[in-house]
Amino acid sequence: MQRWKQYGGLGGLVAICLAAGLYGFTSTGGALPYAKRFGQALQQGAQNGGGPLLDLGRGIIIAGPITKSGLVTEYVAIVVLLVGIGVGLYLYATRYRGDDEPARDSEQETA
Repeated sequence: MQRWKQYGGLGGLVAICLAAGLYGFTSTGGALPYAKRFGQALQQGAQNGGGPLLDLGRGIIIAGPITKSGLVTEYVAIVVLLVGIGVGLYLYATRYRGDDEPARDSEQETA
């Protein structure tokens, strides 16, 4: 595959993802709902007094709906599965890449 086709395909994919993200951002009202929620959280925190800046017990790692619905075990299982798949693919790629194969950087581009 020629280099310009690769860069063109990547550019097209980035453009599609950018357009989808912009559409989603504008259709949900942009950052306004989050700004209102953040402002309310700051005001309530100021009214209630100070607290710890980082409270791991309140669900800063796992989102609130996951913890409230009792889905923490399933969430952790999915994360562990995806990490395992990633490590497995890395080990597979490093182990089974033959020594006789040239590195990708040194390959000659064919027209």
